Amino acid sequence: MNNNVVKHQRRKRFYTVIAAISRFIHKNVVLAIAAVAALITSFIVPPDAEYLGYFDFKTLTCLFCTLACICALRNIRFFVILAHRIIKLCKNAKLCVLTLVYITFIGSMVLANDMALLTFLPLGYMALKSTGKEKYMAFTFVMQNIAANLGGMLTPFGNPQNLYIYSKFNIPTGEFMGIMVLPFAVSIVAITAFCLIFVKAEPLELKDDDAPINRPRAAIYLVLFALSVIIVFRLIPYQVGLVVVPLALLFLDRKALKKVDYPLLLTFCMFFIFAGNMARIPLVRDLFEELLELNTLVVSALSCQVISNVPSAVLLSQFTENYRELLLGVNIGGAGTLIASLASLITFRHFTENVPGKTKQYLLIFSAFNFGMLALLLVVCSLV
Repeated sequence: MNNNVVKHQRRKRFYTVIAAISRFIHKNVVLAIAAVAALITSFIVPPDAEYLGYFDFKTLTCLFCTLACICALRNIRFFVILAHRIIKLCKNAKLCVLTLVYITFIGSMVLANDMALLTFLPLGYMALKSTGKEKYMAFTFVMQNIAANLGGMLTPFGNPQNLYIYSKFNIPTGEFMGIMVLPFAVSIVAITAFCLIFVKAEPLELKDDDAPINRPRAAIYLVLFALSVIIVFRLIPYQVGLVVVPLALLFLDRKALKKVDYPLLLTFCMFFIFAGNMARIPLVRDLFEELLELNTLVVSALSCQVISNVPSAVLLSQFTENYRELLLGVNIGGAGTLIASLASLITFRHFTENVPGKTKQYLLIFSAFNFGMLALLLVVCSLV
């Protein structure tokens, strides 16, 4: 009898563990896919000392610090209050969505695309939730995602791949911006048109009133956030942020550290391993070398759809001197699949966390607009 009870308890624990794993995978589908991809390529390229070189520790640190600061600001309702002020200025849903998208667009040129999304996605969520306009949530997130990816293309520091190509080929700043100005302008026009067409000028009404904000805490958290952004510009070592931000929040808001999206950080790690291994597979390298001779622009854009834009920039730059088309391709290629840009993973994670049960709707809207932008920009840049 005791043995049967023990077996029953073991089976119960086993099924509980399996159920927990299943829920985790269901909630973190992209992480699961990235982990499988990393594992498969690890059999082709066995782990060695070079694996450490795959990881961009500065990017991971910036993500962690920014996520922690965003969580802390959310805990004091900073984004709720800021969203309410935007709503009062905009008056209707169309202007509100346009404002959110433009803020993200401009922010990506200054903060870089990842940081812009981490900053302004919570703002978009709060603005729409506060006014009962959740029906525009998926569309707004997708537009903010496209704005971040394509808005950052104009400046050398707007996207990580830009900074890499800008430095590797020593491109003059004027020439760099001259290359990117046409797709940048087309992107602005297209995104604006989408917002004007698909969002109605419905009046906005707040469901609740503003609450007072903890100004001293808000000031400290904004300083910590600014520190995270400064790291992007390499004005201070990333190790400083990795010490200062967690230490400050350990005393001020431990809950913020607990709420950090650690699965997202792990997803980035898995993609770093996958991309690093792909670059070391001779057949892959030989294939890209041959294809780049045919059409650098198209090949680089399509490469982003499989291994993301930053790894594509690093990998393909080894086989071509045509930096103009490579630069255009890895920026345009940020639109398309969910893994075409790591910034898209940030948007997807934010949406699935905040709007459960709407994943299929989001992916349909995401795919329609992203592949549409990819096709449009490829045609425009190919004709010039």
